[in-house]
Formats: sequence, structure tokens, C-alpha cells
Amino acid sequence: MQFRQQALAKLQSPEELDLPVRLARPQGWLALGVTVVVMAAASVWTVTGSVASTVSAQAVLTHAQGSYQLQSPVAGQVTAVLAQAGQRLPADAPVLKVRTGEGDSVVRTVAAGRITSLTATIGQIIRTGTTVAAVEKVARASDPLYATVYVPAENAGSLTAHASVDLTVSSVPSQRYGVLRGHVRSVDRAAQSTQSIGAFLGDAQLGRQFTRDGRPVAVLVSLDTSKSTRSGYRWSTADGPPFALDSMTLADASIRLPDQRPLDWLLP
Repeated sequence: MQFRQQALAKLQSPEELDLPVRLARPQGWLALGVTVVVMAAASVWTVTGSVASTVSAQAVLTHAQGSYQLQSPVAGQVTAVLAQAGQRLPADAPVLKVRTGEGDSVVRTVAAGRITSLTATIGQIIRTGTTVAAVEKVARASDPLYATVYVPAENAGSLTAHASVDLTVSSVPSQRYGVLRGHVRSVDRAAQSTQSIGAFLGDAQLGRQFTRDGRPVAVLVSLDTSKSTRSGYRWSTADGPPFALDSMTLADASIRLPDQRPLDWLLP
């Protein structure tokens, strides 16, 4: 009972009311200040900041009109090859001579262009509809190159015209000469089939390669030109490679998407 009375008396005693009360340590105030500053900066960045992202896809350098597969309209034996790979020919130019049961027949180009591959050989027996050559539709050597990028369909909806594109060209060492610069010219919203890609490029194997993971969307990219480089196009380095670019060269493309605000991720 005595101890209880002493304890109650001590609680009622004002002897320690004049002592200062320490609410927090200085380290605690510092941590709180840093937290407030970080949260404020994060809030400002969420509203005013932006995040850049890219879409990567396979590409091939082409001319704008693409290529076509030249098929024989007759069946018979090839007796002469009248053209060669790399040759530029006008429309209706002779490519092959074929001996049929009714006499000799000539296989001719459908449209002007450059022969990118010639599969027929002398002595070969061909059928009607056999592909004997791939012809790129280009009339003049000065016609510009483009890049056709085959983007996965699920990523195509976010692409916009004039978006910047970096192309790592397979024939150009990127560590030494950099990447090729370009901009999106158009986006084909329809997904491409193996057959349509093969017909446009004049190469069925490329059609299968670009559709290996599904049907992609074709994106046409204009290459930035430059008078100061040997290739005639702009690169991430000052000079670029010391040689011209060839069509039907494969590349890897990186297309920049529109910048997004972090706030957009939080909104429904």
C-alpha cells in the first residue's frame, strides 16, 4: 500500500514539467525532408516528364515498288539464257529462250527492273508457271532505296508517320560506321502473309523468314539522304561506309515510339 501511494504521488509531481520535450532526432528530420523532396520530384516528373521507347523488327532494303517473280508462260527446255543477275532491263526484254513442242519461245520481263536472281539454267526442263527469275522494279540507277520493316502486328498500332528509325545494315559493320538513319513514311495496317511478302520481295524464302513468328505489318521507311557520304545516305557517324548500298540487303530496325508521360500509365 505504501509503494502504491508513492507511485501516485510521483505521477502528480510537477518536478519534470520544465524539462524540454524532444519530438524527433535531427537524423529523423533529415530523412523526412529527403522523402518529401523525392516525392515532390516524382510527382512533377509524373506530370511533365516523358519516357522514350522503341520497337525492334527485321527489315530489308528495297526500292519502293518492290520486286516480282518472273514465271515462264510455257513449258519446255531452256536452250539459252539471255540475261544475267544484276542486269537492268526494260519491260518486255528477253530473258530466256525455251524450246517447246510447238517451237522456240522467249520468256520476257513483265516490267522494267533489275534482275536480282536468275534460277533457270541451260538444259533445264521447266513447266508453265515455273519461277525463272526475280526482278526488282527499278527503272534508273538513281532511284532511291527504302527500308521495308516487318513489324509484329501487335506493335504496329503505336507507330506513327515520320517516326525516326535506326537501321543496322547486315553488310555494314555498325561498330565502325554506325547505323543508317531514316523516318517512317507509311504503315500498312493489313497484316502480311508469307505469299504477299514473297511476291513483293521476289523471294519466297524471305517471305517465310519474316512470318516465322506470325503475320507482320509492313512499314515503309524513307532513308535520310546526305551529300557528304559515299552511300548517299545519312549515318550515325560522319562519313558512313565507304561504299554504296545494295537493294535486298537485310537489316535490323529500331523504330522510336511517341514519348509517353508516366501519368498516362496511371490513367484508365
